[in-house]
Amino acid sequence: MNNRSLFRIRRDIHPRLFNSIMAITFLLLIVLWYVGSNFSGIEPIFLPTPQATFSYLFSTIQDGSIWQDIGISCYRVLMGFLIAVVIGVPLGLLSGTYKVVNAVMKPLIEFFRYLPVSALIPLIMVWTGVGETAKITIIVIGAVFSMTAMIADIVKGIQIDLINTAYTLGASQGQVIGHVIIPAIMPNVMDTMRMVMGWAWTYLIMAEMLASNSGLGYNIMIAERFMKTYIIFGGIFVIGLLGLLFDRIFALINKRLFHWAEDV
Repeated sequence: MNNRSLFRIRRDIHPRLFNSIMAITFLLLIVLWYVGSNFSGIEPIFLPTPQATFSYLFSTIQDGSIWQDIGISCYRVLMGFLIAVVIGVPLGLLSGTYKVVNAVMKPLIEFFRYLPVSALIPLIMVWTGVGETAKITIIVIGAVFSMTAMIADIVKGIQIDLINTAYTLGASQGQVIGHVIIPAIMPNVMDTMRMVMGWAWTYLIMAEMLASNSGLGYNIMIAERFMKTYIIFGGIFVIGLLGLLFDRIFALINKRLFHWAEDV
């Protein structure tokens, strides 16, 4: 494969080459980080070295402390994400399918999804306290309204000819929803869930930095107080790896279940 063919619009490349490019890009970022932190004269308090960061991570792996933080953070993300999915997907499906439901949902969705979640945190703490419920609620509120709107738009994008053809063949409304609309939207729904999972991590770190005594966000907050930037970088690195892991899991599920759809 020549260089010109690599840059043709929407042209596929071999999966091994694709994965190799991703790995090289990741390693290149680490090399640039190493060079910048060791030879640029920047103080470690502003840019810690990879040696200090990975040494910290290795020590937390050895003593096992990081696994507890990863576990509690993943639990909070998954619970908030699953609740958002259980609420957002059906509402988005109904909103995109029926205009009357869309008329009810649209003003609510458009109002709440533009509200900064950080502004609601004090109210959430008043209503739910500062326990696990508050953290999960923050994730749910941050994710559910945008998810509902995106699912509704996916449903609206289905070709009306498919629905009319099903009616012509004698399908009922329930059959149209179950056998036409839902199968047609599922690949895009999985892509939406991938994006929402990324937002869930963002809202989790926000919640853990404001109202928590455990988790990756809490460790970052404590490190910020004592200006231990290598711990901050370590936490960011772990969160990035977890996000990449969850993203790849969704991509694998999407590929396995909907292999007929375009790979992403």
